[in-house]
Amino acid sequence: MRAGRVVTLIGLFGFMLVVLVPFWWIASMSVKTYEQIQFATSIYVPKPFTWENYAGLWTETRFPLWLRNSLVTALVVTLVTTVVASLGGYAVARLRFPGKESVASLILILYLVPPALLFIPLYRVLAELGATNNLSALFLSYPTFTVPFCTWLLIKALPDELEEAALIDGATRVKAFVRVLLPLAAPGLVASAIFAFTLSWNEFLYALVFIQDERSITVPVGLNLLIYGDVFHWGQLMAASVITTIPVVALYIFVHRWMVEGLVAGSVKG
Repeated sequence: MRAGRVVTLIGLFGFMLVVLVPFWWIASMSVKTYEQIQFATSIYVPKPFTWENYAGLWTETRFPLWLRNSLVTALVVTLVTTVVASLGGYAVARLRFPGKESVASLILILYLVPPALLFIPLYRVLAELGATNNLSALFLSYPTFTVPFCTWLLIKALPDELEEAALIDGATRVKAFVRVLLPLAAPGLVASAIFAFTLSWNEFLYALVFIQDERSITVPVGLNLLIYGDVFHWGQLMAASVITTIPVVALYIFVHRWMVEGLVAGSVKG
């Protein structure tokens, strides 16, 4: 037993070292002065502690606007992805039509296509629609890589026994889908929403290619503007990294609790 505990503690320590130390390094650099960063002083604990990087990032750059653009994009894409993926997953999992298995396989294959192969044809399509250089380009392009995987995920998350019972009791397909399947598939919906939000929040290539207007770019692209040639504003870059990490971490914390509650509620309803 003692040997097992020692191994567990060593594993936990290694995990914390690999996962938490980089976050600590980023957070500590974000509250260091320019001199501390340049001359590598106060490496582990900043002395003195300063908020000037956050203040400069917020007042001297367009970071608040970039942050708003990223948040709007991530929320819209997450909503679109969740709705389309839930309907598509239900259609593939429940309805009978020719080529059903091929469609299910094609959905997963589409997710495996590298985005770098798609941005040129997507740009041509968006240019024809007049949707480039604004956030609508991201609203239309991001679901091309979020919807396929989320649809596949929800195909596996939709239970069938309770839907069949609801149909036998006289419920329509729409009613069974909304009132029976969706509450029971809440963990799958949450997982797909987290996936879509995280990918949209961090995506760089499409945002770089499709948008050139500095007022419409997202945070990953905007941070490039903090690099001038070989001059890196490390303090502001690290401050931006901390700020952009907070929404994702908060989402995971909140949704994890909600997911557990959804599982318990679903078991009671069943």
